[in-house]
Amino acid sequence: MGLDNVAVQWPRTGRFYDPVAPAEFVDFGDIVDVPGISAPTAALAELIAKTGTVRATAYTEVVDLILGLDGVLYATDAAAEDEDPVIDPDGCGWIAGGIERFVATHRPYGEAVTFDSVGKVLRSLLADGRLAEQQLRWLDSRLDALRDDSGAAPQWTFTCAELSVLAAFYRRCADNGFAVYAESAAPRRAAQT
Repeated sequence: MGLDNVAVQWPRTGRFYDPVAPAEFVDFGDIVDVPGISAPTAALAELIAKTGTVRATAYTEVVDLILGLDGVLYATDAAAEDEDPVIDPDGCGWIAGGIERFVATHRPYGEAVTFDSVGKVLRSLLADGRLAEQQLRWLDSRLDALRDDSGAAPQWTFTCAELSVLAAFYRRCADNGFAVYAESAAPRRAAQT
């Protein structure tokens, strides 16, 4: 069982969220035909085009690291406040913007996005900040927390293109006033009020 981020109508009406029709994302299917596109990028684009959903489990660590928070794609703040794990359109815009900025900064480091390259990009971004020393210590503690007991780094690898498709999903939601329901089980419903 994993985490899905499902585009839903915002705000909800009644007790349940209505899923956004996949037709709103059908153009993501064009990405599949781009020459040289990686298989994971094509698979993500195709899933979005067919369902209006992102299988978010694979992206949770990297998105949390990029954005500097925990549980972003799980909508944990919303769940704590409202018992309703939804990322509103403004939150979708914030997620998209953070990933877009990261990808733009990462491109000079290459197309492959690895644990090591994420650390390099984030260090370069934080080094010029007002509280650089404090932020770099924070980053080092975040990176260390992601290592396993033997000190090995996570083995995830993405491409800039794949993260761009991910960002485009959240951007589409933000631009069209959709929310994203973070579901780790089948039902797409809100808590009763």
